[in-house]
Amino acid sequence: MDCVPFARRITGVALSGDSDSWWRSAAGRYGETRRPAEGALLVFHRSRRLPRGHVAVVSRVLSARQILVTHANWAHGEVSLDQPVEDVSAANDWSAVRVWWPPLGRMGETVFATYGFILPDPPPSRAAILAEAPAAAASVRE
Repeated sequence: MDCVPFARRITGVALSGDSDSWWRSAAGRYGETRRPAEGALLVFHRSRRLPRGHVAVVSRVLSARQILVTHANWAHGEVSLDQPVEDVSAANDWSAVRVWWPPLGRMGETVFATYGFILPDPPPSRAAILAEAPAAAASVRE
């Protein structure tokens, strides 16, 4: 299961290619911000652990430095609903995050670099994200 078709199905964002390329591809087509918003896409840089980057849908904003995301394939082959992500950047700009690691049931140790948030138009609500997740997961498995 891949995070890209899952995120596309949940948000309706018409981007393709590796998730690392979504930030550049969104320029001029979608709003971009360094502040989390419900329904936005958090876009991760490519790295050794994320060779194609990663995208996750913000399902809830808890505080200026904590959100919940719904995403596919963070834990291999699985969809994770409402998983914590925390901003650990020095400037509080969401350029560096730690992500919940489901196999251990706690925050991961690794700090991941991110570009920021892409704003779908219109952004899906938390209820819509959670309601669509099972169908999105099934469609990307086919």
